[in-house]
Amino acid sequence: MTEIRYSLEDVKALYQRPLLDLVFEAAQVHRENHNPNEMQMCTLLSIKTGGCSEDCGYCSQSIHNEAELEKEILMKTQDVLEQARKAKEAGSTRFCMGAAWPKVLDGRAFDRVCDMVKGVSDMGLESCVTLGMLTEEQAQRLADAGLKAYNHNLDTSREFYDKVVTTRNYDDRLETLANVAKAGISACSGGILGLGEKEGDRVSLLHTLSNLDPQPESVPINMLVPVEGTPMANNERLDIFEWIRCIAVARILMPKSMVRLSAGRLEISKEAQAMAFMAGANAIFTGEKLLTTANPKEDFDYKLLDELGIKPRAPYKDENQMMPEEEKVATGCNRPGGCGCVGEEAEAA
Repeated sequence: MTEIRYSLEDVKALYQRPLLDLVFEAAQVHRENHNPNEMQMCTLLSIKTGGCSEDCGYCSQSIHNEAELEKEILMKTQDVLEQARKAKEAGSTRFCMGAAWPKVLDGRAFDRVCDMVKGVSDMGLESCVTLGMLTEEQAQRLADAGLKAYNHNLDTSREFYDKVVTTRNYDDRLETLANVAKAGISACSGGILGLGEKEGDRVSLLHTLSNLDPQPESVPINMLVPVEGTPMANNERLDIFEWIRCIAVARILMPKSMVRLSAGRLEISKEAQAMAFMAGANAIFTGEKLLTTANPKEDFDYKLLDELGIKPRAPYKDENQMMPEEEKVATGCNRPGGCGCVGEEAEAA
């Protein structure tokens, strides 16, 4: 199915619709493309913490900021794989590994990351890494190791970007995403809300994300977690309805993508999170930490999903692997994991 492309004016008009109308449409789009009562559970681990030379104004890991953070060298492969095993046992189907690097450098450290990717993939987990900028050749090495997805957030709009980061530019971000696509790796790319941006910046970010080719396989929606010692420590918290509005617009613009609730969820009420799920969010990070910031505990997440009648997504299946016959009958769908489609749509899947 051809992806619909929207102009900046289209996205602006969509963004400014009445919120409940927007959520209603997003919920319909979500149900047309995904199982509405299923949630992908993901785990994120910092495999190398602190000491990053980038000057991102929100980040505790930057050497330019004064946040109190203990630096850690690259973890041992066996320790990372042990954490992946625990994540799988806890119900996660995607395991993400983040290193505080401005860009990937060829050498022993990158060799070890490739070994981690292979080990995680061999467990039957979706493997994802976020390592900063990388070349086409480095992306291909990760693909050969079995990498499923590469996270590289755009953070904000092109227009506001230099108010957040000055040590790289927007085109550097887009080039890395292009290299990821050339290697056949899925892109995981989203943004951070509450950086001090205006509504127009959120519109521009969503427009850029939706016009990536291909569209991101997953779109993390982060809410800024202010960290003492960073330039954005005293930023005013974004209104929660703006967060939900962005989720709904992302779902409508990128109907096939996983829309993932990421940083900042600890401070968001369960009622607001439920509304976000209604608006099309269908993936969350579980576990007590997201790199260096706190996250809701697993028992909170599973209790909330149980209250809402939402089940964790089934374990990862290769996209070329057909569903068992009993699942096809239950969902009417040939797509991995099922999306709830029936009739002619199912036959075209």
